[in-house]
Amino acid sequence: MNILVTVIFAVLFFGFILLSIALHEIGHMLPAKLFGVRVPQYFVGFGPTLWSTRRGETEYGVKWIPLGGFVRLLGMYPPAQPRGGPGNRLTRFADGARAYEWHEITPDDVANQRLFYQKKTWQKLIVMAGGPMMNVLIAFAIFWAILGLHGSWQAQTTVAAVQQCIVRENQAPDTSCATPDTPAAKSGIQPGDTVVAFNGVPITDYAQLQGLIRANLDGPAQLVVDRGGQRVELTEVHTVISGVSDNLDPGKRIAAGWFGITPTTALVRGGPVETVQQMWTMTAQSVVAIAQFPVKVYNVVADLVQGKPRDIYGPLSIVGASRAAGEVAASDAITVPDKLVLFGSLLGAVNLFLAVFNFVPLPPLDGGHIAGALWEAARSGWAKLFRHPDPGHFDTAKLLPVAYAVMGFLILSGGALIVADIVSPMQLF
Repeated sequence: MNILVTVIFAVLFFGFILLSIALHEIGHMLPAKLFGVRVPQYFVGFGPTLWSTRRGETEYGVKWIPLGGFVRLLGMYPPAQPRGGPGNRLTRFADGARAYEWHEITPDDVANQRLFYQKKTWQKLIVMAGGPMMNVLIAFAIFWAILGLHGSWQAQTTVAAVQQCIVRENQAPDTSCATPDTPAAKSGIQPGDTVVAFNGVPITDYAQLQGLIRANLDGPAQLVVDRGGQRVELTEVHTVISGVSDNLDPGKRIAAGWFGITPTTALVRGGPVETVQQMWTMTAQSVVAIAQFPVKVYNVVADLVQGKPRDIYGPLSIVGASRAAGEVAASDAITVPDKLVLFGSLLGAVNLFLAVFNFVPLPPLDGGHIAGALWEAARSGWAKLFRHPDPGHFDTAKLLPVAYAVMGFLILSGGALIVADIVSPMQLF
């Protein structure tokens, strides 16, 4: 039964991802049409066409390989600048791609300003940012719904337990000590105490307290707590340096101060502001993950070849994320409301990651086109400022070798992750 539930919800999650991709492409298509760009095709998927229909000047459809989508905007490549001779290999390569696109462009398209390259910079930016911003809106809606309707479990400044023994990283979890030796135990803090100050700094939430403790390293620590309505100044101790998870890269251990308390947790609801704050942290984590993506993919492949278990903080393909969502739905270890929250949170996290990833300033990603539009505007502005001739449109066709290299890397990485997610899936439970 659990296998059936896993498969059903994995397929459902996969369907939601496809819907997110479809909405991403709509985020490009709607402003493009609004600004008058001709849009010949809008498709979900790649490869041979499974189904299509034409509405006006646009063909809408679905292709056989459901691992992405695209919307064709006519006139992405400007006409070539006049030059003498055939040009170098890069120029001829760009001209070939340009000729393929321009065979569909009519004189009316040029005269009526219906080509993407003819649009103003701000219009280009809106069109290209529209896709990832659609994913941001999807993520925001999901996370806001979760925070507003269910809430999230958040650590509080009230102490749930005091750890008695310092457990070194090379010791077993059941390490015991004859005499309590943690800074917390030595300070006299007790379960039920609420921390109100750390080294003279008033404490407003646990995240602030945790940050102060980490930054304190092995320095002196003077805590003030609220104990039964009375403010109690605890014995001054020294925090100890220990290996803890990095906030932006949970798979990385860093040296930081450690005190030795376990906080209570509470289900806290929030609104738009709290949602944006949560998404901001997740965005920073996504940026770090993207910067490490090539190395992480290599590690996944290496672990697969060596038969090692998957790193729980490593990257997943769409297949792996769908499988994880299915396992969450089928698990008996969590309640139905928590299953829905985890399912939705995973969907929101995927959408936010897709948005951040698409803003990377490399073609063929949306960020590459945004960077090209900004560079074109900067060149024109510089020329105007110094009264030089306008250099004209930036020839994005010359970036095609970069686009092919990036696309090749993404295809290889995606294929490797899909294989790893099938052969050696990440174990969540």
